[in-house]
Parts: sequence; structure tokens; C-alpha cells
Amino acid sequence: MRACRLRFAALLLVVAALVFAPAAAASGNAGIAALQVALRARGLYAGTIDGVAGPATAAAVKRFQHRTGLAETGISDARTRRALGRYGSHLLGSRPLTRGAAGWDVAALQFLLAWHGFPSSTIDGGLGMHTEKALMGFQRWAGLPVDGVAGASTIAALRRPPATCPISLAWPLQAPIGDSFGPRGNRFHAGLDLIAPRGTPIQAASSGRVVSAGFARGGWGKLVVVLHSDGVRTLYAHLSKIEVRRGMLVDTGTRLGLVGSTGDATGPHLHFEVRLRGAAVDPTSALP
Repeated sequence: MRACRLRFAALLLVVAALVFAPAAAASGNAGIAALQVALRARGLYAGTIDGVAGPATAAAVKRFQHRTGLAETGISDARTRRALGRYGSHLLGSRPLTRGAAGWDVAALQFLLAWHGFPSSTIDGGLGMHTEKALMGFQRWAGLPVDGVAGASTIAALRRPPATCPISLAWPLQAPIGDSFGPRGNRFHAGLDLIAPRGTPIQAASSGRVVSAGFARGGWGKLVVVLHSDGVRTLYAHLSKIEVRRGMLVDTGTRLGLVGSTGDATGPHLHFEVRLRGAAVDPTSALP
């Protein structure tokens, strides 16, 4: 009997390792993010899909376990995942993923794509058009076949650490950070929001060439994009005024424009984004 209990305990440890093992060197765990998505779908978790096993996630697990008659441990074991149904099914890597798929593995995929710089519209466990687009963007970036199928090679690439900015950058302005690079609700914020009064000057974070300067659709508002060395671009969005033109060469500290709230902005701030060959990377990896 004791041997049986030991074997069962060992099985639970294996399942826990599969569910919670880190899939990439990012802030948060893809398995925990998938759990949060499943709990959100059941109306039991309203927090951020951040992949962090905090008190709010454990409390939501306990509420679900109570509702389904399971032991209220606050730990997502194999029985809890089975009870979650559609959104608790399929560990990442257990099947190729294409448009129309839904489940635990899709939520984990969306979380990893976001950390690698290709966020879909939402992290919701459903592989729709936006996730497929993000998936193909990552495949193109990683030099993989661009087929929109998350198979073994794509998942292996997503399990590697996300890219960081290869050049040093200066702060475009000194201001408090409103939103950081990372999860925000059930979406992913791909840059930094620097809160400053309207009219505050914005400076180039590094030398380079202005490749875009004007109003941009998609919520950006007045936007300046500067191309630097090593395939790095910096984006400065929601400006009230643009003071450079396309094709201009700028140095670090060159004035680009003024803080505003144009586009999809709740108030005056600079949205500062860094992209490496098209992938959004954490700006703080290159800032002093």
C-alpha cells in the first residue's frame, strides 16, 4: 500500500513538473499562465495573465476545486486539469497547433509568443487569426518554415530565452513608468509607457535614421520610428508634435517631438517600444 502511495506521489510530481516547468527565461511561467486563462474562462480569475503562481491564482484554484468537489489544495494537479475541460487539456508540445485549436497548450503558446515579441490580440486559449499571425511572425523571425503550425521546432524555439536589445540606449525622457513591458490584463504590453505632461520633449535613444514620422493607424497616433544598428528600431508614439522628418539622421539626444495623447492613449505619455528585426524586446534590457 505504501509503495502504491509513493508511486502516486511520484506521478503527481511528474505532472506538476510538466505543468509548471519554465518554458522560457521570462518573467512568468507559461503553464501557470495557461492555468490562469482556464480559470478566467470559468469566471474565477480576474487578475493579469502573468504566469505567476501568486495568492490570487491559488485562491481561484481552490474555488474551482470546491465547485467541482475536489480537494481544495490550491494546486493544479492532473484531476483539477481534467475537470477544467477544454481549457485544461493538452500540455504544450503534445500536438501540433493550428488555427481553430483551443486549450491549455494554446494559452501557453500565446504567452510565449508575447514574451518573444509577437503578442496576439489576447491571451485567451483560442488559436484564431491574431495568434496565427503572431505565430507566423515569430517563425519568420526565427528562420523557421512559415506555415502557421506550432510544431516541435517552433515550440523548441519558443522555449529558448527571448531576445534582448543588442545595443545600448538612452532614456528618451526621464519620467515615471506607467506600464512596463509585459502582461497587462489578458493582453501583453510591448513597450514602456513613460508618464509626462503634454509638451515634454522626446529625445532619440540612440543615433540612427528616421524611417517614419507621421500619424499612424492602429492606436499609435503621431509616431516616430528610428532605425539603428544591428536591426534595432525604436518607436515613439502618442506624440503631440513631431519635429523630425523621414530620412533624417539623428544622434542620441536629438529632439524628436513632444509628449501628447494622440491615438489610443488615456492621457499624456510616451509609448516607447524597441524592436529587434521586428520582434518587440524589453527596452529595459538596453537602458542604463
